[in-house]
Amino acid sequence: QVQLVESGGGLVQPGGSLRLSCAASGSIFSINAMGWYRQAPGNQRELVATITSSGNTNYADSVNGRFTISRDNAKNTVYLQMNSLKSEDTAVYYCNANVIRKNNGLWISSNYWGQGTQVTVSS
Repeated sequence: QVQLVESGGGLVQPGGSLRLSCAASGSIFSINAMGWYRQAPGNQRELVATITSSGNTNYADSVNGRFTISRDNAKNTVYLQMNSLKSEDTAVYYCNANVIRKNNGLWISSNYWGQGTQVTVSS
């Protein structure tokens, strides 16, 4: 199977920075898009940023210009550099990956989620 393990969350003051990491492991042939999503209490999970295997990125308007997504394909790892953090960025952040793997002789594509990491922006 495939596992995604996130790290880097925590408590930070407004205006501060954090860097999230998410490493994928297991039965992986390749990974297409990877991304970060977040969910604040009482809200639906929302897209933060995505990145394709070739490095094309997409950002939510609310984080564009403050957050940067990147990935290391050799390590099956995606990162989210978060700068100029605001209180409204407080949420649980989830990593997502679209993984290509071989199962019983067939190539299959599946989406996997990490367990989530808490980011709290507060003074």
